[in-house]
This record gives sequence, structure tokens and C-alpha cells, in this order.
Amino acid sequence: MKIGGSVALVTGANRGLGQVYARQLVSRGAAKVYGAARDPAAVTDPGVTPIGLDITDPARVAQVAARCTDVTLLVNNAGVLKYSTFIGAPSMDAARLEMETNYFGTLGMCRAFAPVLAANGGGAIVNMLSVTSFYANPFDASYGASKAAAWSLTNGVRLELHHQDTLVVAVHASFIDTDMAALATGPKDSPESVAQQALDAVEAGQIEVLADERTRTVKAELSRDHELIYPPVQEFWDAAVKGTS
Repeated sequence: MKIGGSVALVTGANRGLGQVYARQLVSRGAAKVYGAARDPAAVTDPGVTPIGLDITDPARVAQVAARCTDVTLLVNNAGVLKYSTFIGAPSMDAARLEMETNYFGTLGMCRAFAPVLAANGGGAIVNMLSVTSFYANPFDASYGASKAAAWSLTNGVRLELHHQDTLVVAVHASFIDTDMAALATGPKDSPESVAQQALDAVEAGQIEVLADERTRTVKAELSRDHELIYPPVQEFWDAAVKGTS
């Protein structure tokens, strides 16, 4: 599908990657861009229509889908990262929040907007995932679990919506240079690059974006993950644990 003339809804559009998605959609000629955020007053970019939305609130998701019946492109960008381990975290609160937002929130949006997209000719869904969809890292373990679940969801939704000609794009990236990843060290992708690759994939009809070299490498090594991926992660984690003990 073409971005020009499309009607898009971007979740988490008040800052970071979501804000960049909305800006790029406007610049690429989208007819209308809904910018969804818990606080719609925080969505201030020219050409973006603010929408109040908490994707973990099913009633509000249904209301937004009933209002935005012209949507042809849904960008599921909203998410949360709590840097929580599985065993050492003081409680499961962070894991529950990440799963509720990153998995169930994304699922709820897909379910609510599937009939909207069907009525408008099929359109497309973009789901923001992560390199941690592919493997477990103790530093953000429960986040990775939620993104792995969202990856499976994305593949399943693609199968279920194929009959209505809805393109479903999975976007995997390493840390992106936004507030969410402010505590992370090491290389970071620019939000502009990730958004551009995702929107290019929509126009090209591609189902997957591996946004950077690290993500491409990890995906390529999945068949030998216990040889190539997990040993260096284990070594790094063990060193970190020893350093704090």
C-alpha cells in the first residue's frame, strides 16, 4: 500500500519513536494521522490529530476504533520497558505490566482495528517488536518475553488477516535512541531510521524489518542460539552478578 493518501493511527505518538512515525507519515503524504497517547495534549506535531488512548484499556480501545473508522494503517508502537529480571525482580509487577502493554495491548488493538482495515480494503498493521523477541537477556528479561509473545502474535495475526488483504509487518530493532532506552549503553538505532525502514516495508509489501546489523545477526543465528547467542550473554550476566555481590 502507499503511504501517500493513507489514514494512519500511531500509538505512543507523543514522544520517541511514535512521534517520529507520526512526523514521517505526515511528511510522506498521509491524508490523516491520528496520534494516540494517554495524554492527547502531549501530541502537538503539526498535521497530527491527537487521540486519547491507553491501549491497556479495552473499553477505550473499542471507542477509538469506533471513532477512527477511516484508518488504513495501524502502527502499534506503544510499549513499556522496565529492565526487570525473571528471578531477581522484587515482584512480578513489571512483568505483568510489560505483558499487559506489549502483548495484550497490541493484541487488543489488532482485534479492534481488523474489521476497520477490512472495510477500507485491507490496509496494513505495523507492530514494533525487538531484537529481544529472539532471545532472553537477563537485563530486560520480562520485556523480552513480552516481545517474544508479540512476535508470535504478529505472525498469527498475519495468517488470520491474509484473507482480507491486510499486510502485517514485524519491525525488530535493537535499542533505539529514545527516552525508553536512556539507561541502555552501547550502540543505538536512530528513531528516524527505524520508522523509515518500517514505512518503506509497508509500501514494498514486506512482512519483516530487521532494522540494524545486530538484529540481523541475532535472527540469522537462531538455529544455533545455544552456541552463538547465549554463551556471551551468560558471560556478561555472570560478570555483572559478580560485580554486585
